[in-house]
Amino acid sequence: MIHSVIVIVIVFDISYPQTMATLNTIAINEAAAADLPSPLAKPLSIKLDRPIAELSWIQKSLVFAELSRLAYGAPNIVKNIFSEGGLDQCIFVERAGAEAYVLGNRFDCLIICRGTEPRQWNDIEADANALTIAVDVGRVHSGFNSEVNELWPLLELHVRENTRPLWFAGHSMGGAMAAVCAVRCKTSPIPSNPNAIFSYGAPRVGNRPYASVLDVKHYRWVNNNDIVPRIPPAMMGYHHMGQEIYLNRKGKISYLRSWLRVYDRILGLLASLRIFKIDYFLDHSMVEYIAHIKRYHESELAGKSIRTPKHIQAQ
Repeated sequence: MIHSVIVIVIVFDISYPQTMATLNTIAINEAAAADLPSPLAKPLSIKLDRPIAELSWIQKSLVFAELSRLAYGAPNIVKNIFSEGGLDQCIFVERAGAEAYVLGNRFDCLIICRGTEPRQWNDIEADANALTIAVDVGRVHSGFNSEVNELWPLLELHVRENTRPLWFAGHSMGGAMAAVCAVRCKTSPIPSNPNAIFSYGAPRVGNRPYASVLDVKHYRWVNNNDIVPRIPPAMMGYHHMGQEIYLNRKGKISYLRSWLRVYDRILGLLASLRIFKIDYFLDHSMVEYIAHIKRYHESELAGKSIRTPKHIQAQ
């Protein structure tokens, strides 16, 4: 028990830039895996041959989790996977290191933002710039806002005439950018409005007024000890957007709060140390998120009823 306390103190002493530097290594692994024919180059678990709105919330979560991981891949690699999954529209949008995919079919339009690219200086700078900047609807993370300043004008061109339901998703910084893009979409004069946001391991993006400006469903998945959702710190005035879906140390959706959440995270950390890994970074991997959500999807396919989290309206 003494050893576990020492480890916890060391991890929380990591500065914000050091934390993001470590997460950049994870992003490299995600990006590298995206270019491999296996295990990533598989069809989507659910083919999008009907409106996304008709899927259960678990099915939606799995689809957007897989798309968020695929977003780390090069267009020439993932375009065929998107097409096989029922998304015949695939546009890769990039400007000054900020990147996203605009995907779609006759039913839906999707914007999937790519997470941190460690080879892109803009991404690293955006991660590290944790100061907030004032905008019309509150205060937002300066780095994420700068990335979206580059990206949104190009994205807006592709959704300006869109009349289909518009969905946003992303992992890590991509989840934060998806949320900021959704706010831009909502406050812009275009007819498209965000239908929902799905984020995985996303950091806080702004102050309380900014975090509460959107009246749309935001499924914000957090995997046990994933360190990214805990930064930037709340003491800097940051708040999370959306409704948290917390996965406990066993990968199950949980409603743990206060000391019970802390206890669960300590047990998760100790379990990771037994296999010589650090849970704070291991739990950030999209591979982990997808595996946990896929188990729920398999249970659903087996006929088991998956309870909608208390804080998310039934669909």
